[in-house]
Amino acid sequence: MNAAGRKHAELVREIRSHDHRYYVLDDPLISDHDYDALYRQLVELEKEHPELSTPDSPTQRVGGAPRGDLRNVEHVVPMMSLDNTYTPDELAEFARRVSGGLPAQAKPRFCVEPKLDGASVEILYRDGKLFQASTRGDGIVGEDITVNLKTIRSLPLTIDHTGPLTLRAEVVIYRRDLERINAERAARSEPPFANPRNAAAGSLRMLDPRVVAKRPLRAVVWQVVEESLAQSHSGSLEALRGLGLPTHRLLQLCDTLDEVHAAIGEIEKQRKDYPFEIDGAVIKVDDFKHQHILGSTAKFPRWAIAYKFGAERALTRVLEILVQVGRTGTLTPVAALEPVKLAGTVVARASLHNAEIVQHLDVRVGDRVAIEKAGEIIPQVISVDVTARPENTVPFSMPERCPICDTPVEQTDGEVAVRCPNRRCPAVVKGTIIHWSRRYAMDVDHLGESLVEQLVDRGIVRDVADLYDLDAERLAGLERMGKKSADNVARSIVASRERTLDRLLTGIGIDHVGQVAARQLAEAAGSLGELLSWSREDAAAHVGAISGFGPKMVESVVDFLFDEESRALLQKLAAHGVSKPQPRAVVASDGPLKGLAFCVTGVLSRKREDVHAEIRAAGGTVHDSVKAGTNYLVIGEKVGKSKLDAAKKRGAQVIDENALNAMLKGS
Repeated sequence: MNAAGRKHAELVREIRSHDHRYYVLDDPLISDHDYDALYRQLVELEKEHPELSTPDSPTQRVGGAPRGDLRNVEHVVPMMSLDNTYTPDELAEFARRVSGGLPAQAKPRFCVEPKLDGASVEILYRDGKLFQASTRGDGIVGEDITVNLKTIRSLPLTIDHTGPLTLRAEVVIYRRDLERINAERAARSEPPFANPRNAAAGSLRMLDPRVVAKRPLRAVVWQVVEESLAQSHSGSLEALRGLGLPTHRLLQLCDTLDEVHAAIGEIEKQRKDYPFEIDGAVIKVDDFKHQHILGSTAKFPRWAIAYKFGAERALTRVLEILVQVGRTGTLTPVAALEPVKLAGTVVARASLHNAEIVQHLDVRVGDRVAIEKAGEIIPQVISVDVTARPENTVPFSMPERCPICDTPVEQTDGEVAVRCPNRRCPAVVKGTIIHWSRRYAMDVDHLGESLVEQLVDRGIVRDVADLYDLDAERLAGLERMGKKSADNVARSIVASRERTLDRLLTGIGIDHVGQVAARQLAEAAGSLGELLSWSREDAAAHVGAISGFGPKMVESVVDFLFDEESRALLQKLAAHGVSKPQPRAVVASDGPLKGLAFCVTGVLSRKREDVHAEIRAAGGTVHDSVKAGTNYLVIGEKVGKSKLDAAKKRGAQVIDENALNAMLKGS
């Protein structure tokens, strides 16, 4: 090896060592400035000697050109979900099942570790080289994110190991790093990430690895599929650390249920001190032989369970109670708070939902309140400490006039909601345009809230149809809109003309009509022109004949179609050539789901419309909500209580995505 080769090898070793110290051990030995100097030396050396630049060089972590899409890859073995438990009694039942499933003389040892709240991935090393990485996907098939994962500096590109090594890991962003990212995004007038998990998951699926390389992602390995490294889960993680792979190093071994409870309590006590977000603890049977004996159900391993913690809470003070107006005109009280850190983000506002809840809580300006994140996303006020209430506080009451347009508000008998009836209210128009632009509706990319604010406040756009009068030249005259940004928005608006009728009906926002019902209505009409050609009697007959449309939905659709303002808007959209004819969704005449009806809710591993298509291809039908005749409610993450209550009331069985996948395969 010549002098340049020796220098290159020395720099690579030194940079890898510092990467490990900084990203894995969180114990850097040199300053960022000194690290950057070493890195620049390596870059310059590889420029002078291109033959030294190998795929596993630290300089290759910056990523290459953007890709066109993410290809699907099948996991080596399925990435199963974990069954959840929330109480000590449920955990004791798990321990009893484990003991009952093992030979009488077996003494199970349990591993207790934090349940990281990030994006789960599968990572393959082959003969010491990082070979492939993929998202969890549906547990069977994920998306290839190898190029993006190679940008993560906590993950070595090469390790001293021969043969296959299949790992399961969580990609996370540290809380402190998210604060820095959000500060940078705010400076660029970009919306902040809601939490570290969303930031990590979104980054992994980006098509441009050069952008991913700028995100402070970290990988934390929590499972080894092969059993060649050790005889136990804890032993295998210890062996990974010896290979320089990142693990959380927070595992505790327990021989009794009391020790398991103590370990869980310790993790919950320290959760705020961890650099990353967690949402519970994972309890695993440690010995691989015992895991094999216990086996798995169709959905979960019998040797592991997740103990979920309650939502994290914080105490703060109410500075003001504001009233926001949404796209349907509904007035929502919101508490402006003294900023407080909660579940990885700084919270300055929390929803109070409606006047009834405000009255029940008796929230007042100046009150000390407890807040938590509903579904760990939306902050909400949970309780009020009346003992800390300042003197002379005044009970809150909803305004009698819209705080945005000053129109007298209305409240329908029997409803809690208070609404502004003015469809030209700027807040209603803005909310409607934002809803129109959503991916599941007309998918108008680059149409952010700040741009919508300008368009409406300046009187340029008064309804969604006015968007189609915009061009790049007119957009470029707005604040923070350069030529490139204006071109991107203009192209997105033009492209949205090609969306099918169901997307238009979803975006237009008809009461009681969601995505599934919008598709059914679009299929019944075929095109926007045909929909507008119906008489009121025709509309009542056509809509009334749609499966699953009850009297309330029929009345809502017909009233919308023959409301003067709504009809004028549809005619205006038709004149602009917005929306294409609706292809009819074909429900297979036979298949494993024939005769069954499904409602799908929550966040799943794939697009909801793709799940709907798979159900129909297997002979099943899809309902927009749980109603009479709905057999199954398929739930993902962040499911609302109303859907679960409806399933219980209607007798629909609640299943998860893995169970649906099994049914699609005929199981």
